[in-house]
Amino acid sequence: HEPATQPDRITPMNGHGAPHQLKVVLEMIKFEHTLFALPFALMGMMLAAEGWPAWRTVGWIVVAMVGARSAAMGWNRLVDREIDAANPRTATRALPAGLVTPRFVALFVVASVALLLVAAWRLNPLCLALAPVALLVLLGYSYTKRFTALAHLVLGLALAGAPLGAWIAVRGEVATAPFVLAGAVLLWVGGFDVLYALQDLEFDRRAGLHSIPARLGVVGSLAVSGALHLATLGLLAALPFVYPPGLGVAYWVGVAGCAGLLAYQHAIVRPGDLSRLNAAFFTANGLLSAGLFVATAIDLLGRR
Repeated sequence: HEPATQPDRITPMNGHGAPHQLKVVLEMIKFEHTLFALPFALMGMMLAAEGWPAWRTVGWIVVAMVGARSAAMGWNRLVDREIDAANPRTATRALPAGLVTPRFVALFVVASVALLLVAAWRLNPLCLALAPVALLVLLGYSYTKRFTALAHLVLGLALAGAPLGAWIAVRGEVATAPFVLAGAVLLWVGGFDVLYALQDLEFDRRAGLHSIPARLGVVGSLAVSGALHLATLGLLAALPFVYPPGLGVAYWVGVAGCAGLLAYQHAIVRPGDLSRLNAAFFTANGLLSAGLFVATAIDLLGRR
């Protein structure tokens, strides 16, 4: 899923060679939105290091994030191209519009998977061993809306791997704290993806696709999203108690900011008025991830 309240449009470009197709693919997968999930990966990284780790580790974590998200988004567009073509909101995406070939997108996905695997190999053995599990979730998500309304939570699981994987990249082992943070990310993403899916409620019902909106309607979906986001705040509040060094005032200010942004998001998306859904998705969620990371970084770095 990528957010938009208007039909997705790809800017027309001249040329048909590999550089042109790569540019189209990067626009198609909203490559710049890699930064959207990156703050939680960096947060998991800093919690594991109790500060800022070696730049080599930071670099390979960023490379892994780029590879993982690019592979997931490219695969999603590839396997959903027929569904996208039938949906008026997504019919102008690059693949259904014929602006890029399925073969080129498939090669892009293979290259992105390779990038993730190389980064995992360069980080530590546990990262490499778990990389296939991460890929199973990242690529498998694209099929879930064909059979379960819980697809939103599978998407959340895919993004939840960011802080968990970053923790493992630093320590080479797992602990309770990264699982709590990963759980918060899972519920946060699931909650806003339910809101996003409201745009396709009628299409999903006609096409036989599964989603919370298709099953519960607008009012029920808003309630589910709200419950998921309340649970998100609960897990963020629990994090300092399962993280042995603890977290201080700066972190709690960040959590309070998350609460405010989630409240704003639900205040502007109402039954009968989804016109501000884009603002809810981009503004509130972008600020939430970046703001919580900055607050955590201030907390951890301020101890040194």
